[in-house]
Amino acid sequence: MKTQLLEFIRLISAGCLREEDIERIADEAAQAYADPAAFLAANPDINYDDSFPIPLGEWVVLGSLPDTVVFQADTYQELFQQISDSFDKSVPFTLKPKQLARTEPLVALNRIQVQMGALNKEAGGYVLLDFSQLLDDELQMVMVGQHDLERVQALAAELGIKAEPALEALKVALHV
Repeated sequence: MKTQLLEFIRLISAGCLREEDIERIADEAAQAYADPAAFLAANPDINYDDSFPIPLGEWVVLGSLPDTVVFQADTYQELFQQISDSFDKSVPFTLKPKQLARTEPLVALNRIQVQMGALNKEAGGYVLLDFSQLLDDELQMVMVGQHDLERVQALAAELGIKAEPALEALKVALHV
């Protein structure tokens, strides 16, 4: 499982995490998946209990990723602000967060996805993925290169972690 976690975290972090951080998160998550009781006993500062809707290992992954990797917000405007803030100032964004203020969710997400798809041509553009189970926010996403999408989804399925293209998921939810 650790090998799968390493590859998964490496792909969803899209170069935003150092290799030693990826190794640490994967190691801790693998321990948490393998023996939750022992992991919690060894890490008493971990705020987790059985009422959480996700397994402890997934919770460790989600809680260990920085806000440059996992984006959590209540509106698409806030989400896009976080995403654009995670990039270097030299990255040209034609879309501005305020342009999403009074748009329907599907329109807003489509605009964000079009903008993300135009970035990082070497990776085929970025795809936003709904990530894990929602805990405190209305939106929780990561982004991956289009070329890595199939592998990320396969690893997510093996690990039991939700990672589905956000735009397609919203279309299905809205019956569009």
